[in-house]
Amino acid sequence: MNNNKVIKNRTIKKLWSQRYLYLFLLPAIIWVIVICYGPMVGLYMSFVNYIPTGKPFLEELFTSQFVGLDWFKYFFQNSDFAIIMRNTLGMSFLTILLSFPAPIILALALNEVKNLKFKKFVQTSSYLPYFISWVIASNIFITILSGDGVINNILMGLGLVKEPVYFFQEGKYFWWIIAFANTWKIMGYNAIIYLASISGIDQQQYEAADIDGATRLQKMWYITLAALKPTISILLILAIGNLMNAGFEQQLIMQNDSIMDYADVIDTYVFRYGLRKGEFSYASAVGMFKSIVSFTLLSLANIITKKFGEEGLF
Repeated sequence: MNNNKVIKNRTIKKLWSQRYLYLFLLPAIIWVIVICYGPMVGLYMSFVNYIPTGKPFLEELFTSQFVGLDWFKYFFQNSDFAIIMRNTLGMSFLTILLSFPAPIILALALNEVKNLKFKKFVQTSSYLPYFISWVIASNIFITILSGDGVINNILMGLGLVKEPVYFFQEGKYFWWIIAFANTWKIMGYNAIIYLASISGIDQQQYEAADIDGATRLQKMWYITLAALKPTISILLILAIGNLMNAGFEQQLIMQNDSIMDYADVIDTYVFRYGLRKGEFSYASAVGMFKSIVSFTLLSLANIITKKFGEEGLF
């Protein structure tokens, strides 16, 4: 008991001595509670038949008819379910296929560049798209892929096609457009994360490899890439956890009626039913389903990564 009392007193003294640090943390804690956890009260909307009538939100929410899992069942039985899931997972898988290795390759290549001016130019150029809004980025892709755009001019100039290809009128192209757009947007940002990890590698390993007669490719494979494994594992876990987040702005801006069966994903579906059609409970249920699946995928990816002896996210 005395030991417990001593430990308790030490803890209290330590907390009191750091009281100003906790005071600085208070605004951030309040922000997290209000902004991140406060709106989660609205998840209850997924289990009721919420119809706004002009009364205070919480009063309407908690007095609405309780319907249990009916909205979830309606979504699973709806013909839209298969289309939405196909589009969401299809775009996500293609995005991971292109965007995950791209920054690794870029970081490895930049690390081998000895000309600092050229290295900084390439690094800055690849990083800039990350700061461009999807409104601008989407319009760039719409312009270059239009009937008289750069891509069609190149294809026709090389004799690969006789007539312009209308990329935004055929659904089979849309998933690839989104995947390339996502890769172009985030490649430079993720490359900086890998470059930061590369900068922490002990240079003596490279010197020892030089003495042993290792080639540049061997040093990249056995030293640089091997040292990046923890970073790659963390980003892969996050990528798998984001499989259900295929995007929103890019699909919403670049989609049209002729390719809607290929362009509609969970986020645009929720937006359409929730804000445009006013079916708030149904949209909330679909959004909650996406969050549950994302958390499950994130947890499974974390467990599998640890099974292989790599560092997990938690």
